Amino acid sequence: MAPRTGADRPARSTVTAVRAVLLSRWGLLTGFVLAHTWIVLDAVTWRGQIFGDVTLYEWWAREGLRSGLWPVLDYDWVYPAAALVPVTAPALVTAGTVAYQAVWTAGVVALDALALWMLARTAPRGRVAAWWWLLFLVALGPISVGRLDGVVAPLILVSLLLAARRPAVAVAVATLGAWIKVAPGAVVVALAATARRRRHLLRDVVAPGALVSVVVVGLALAGGAGERAWSVFGQQEARTLQAESVAATAFSVARLWDPSVVIAYNDEIFTYEVQGDAARAVAGALDGTLVAAVLLLGLLAWAAARRRPDVVPDVLLLAAAAALLALIVFNKVGSPQFVAWIGPPVAAALALAGPGARRLWSPPALGVLAVALATQVLYPLAYGPFLAGEPWMVAVAALRNVGLVVLLVGAVWQLGRLALSERPAEPGSR
Repeated sequence: MAPRTGADRPARSTVTAVRAVLLSRWGLLTGFVLAHTWIVLDAVTWRGQIFGDVTLYEWWAREGLRSGLWPVLDYDWVYPAAALVPVTAPALVTAGTVAYQAVWTAGVVALDALALWMLARTAPRGRVAAWWWLLFLVALGPISVGRLDGVVAPLILVSLLLAARRPAVAVAVATLGAWIKVAPGAVVVALAATARRRRHLLRDVVAPGALVSVVVVGLALAGGAGERAWSVFGQQEARTLQAESVAATAFSVARLWDPSVVIAYNDEIFTYEVQGDAARAVAGALDGTLVAAVLLLGLLAWAAARRRPDVVPDVLLLAAAAALLALIVFNKVGSPQFVAWIGPPVAAALALAGPGARRLWSPPALGVLAVALATQVLYPLAYGPFLAGEPWMVAVAALRNVGLVVLLVGAVWQLGRLALSERPAEPGSR
């Protein structure tokens, strides 16, 4: 190897200076402002495609304020009870659709700012992880501010960052998130599986989770919800495969040669679904498979934590990532915004992973960025060509879904490897 010369020093100095600027407080603030300015302006450009669901949120809130008839309290709803809070809040301070959308977007950006601030403060690699988080949000695109998933994704990240030092608070945050949209419940499963002792499980997981749930359900029951407090868990049963879901990939690809495969608009739930008995059979099988997959992952994480107590924080991050991926891969819904769920565990891992696990997260970090970018191409950039069955877009969607499966397999593989590894030697043993 040729010795380094003095000519290399200016280049190294420049790289060091740029790195210092990027990782500085002002560098991160600038990155946050630029990233979210682009995301918000792009969301406004797409308007209906991005804010269609937000308009529906506004209708629910305005109708509740006008007539006193509320989702969950007076009729079944597709979201858990606590989703009423972020859905109603913008309507309390606005009088029109544009203003509602502006306040909604500002709320999501504020939650992203909180998550980024906590991430950047996490030693020793929080600021590097913060830049990855910003890249992930840009790659995913405007859908990250146009759905309830934009509310729960930063809550997932906050709960994972709190997990090591304040597990009870982490469970409380994740449980509240799960009562807004179910996905953050995966963090609760991971924390329960990796609790060191039974008393930790009861004190740090069961108690705070139960407390938050009792408050949410209690308020819903006090408002007259009755059995509707749990209605969300039965709202998805009649659905078939959403067109872009992972499980619909084979049907989507088959459109390239089989005209009998039909994707049609469901005007009751405002989404495109694969039609036919085969699709309905797959969708029905996924109802039980999804629950079984999350429970099995919890057991695998439990085994890994017991076998390798020296790396429990890494097991927690792997378990959370695997469970969140399973909620996408085995889900018959599979909306594009679900990908927002898998950025938080990767960002937290880049900041917190132990010395032996840091290199393991580099490939999935790149893979998640690729999946996020492909998701933005799928929706909103080329959703029309996808629905029309244009080969190039069918291929992009299929590769995106294969990427999600590969990421899940990789997380399960790492958990399994830890579960089957040798126990570390006890201190002082020979």
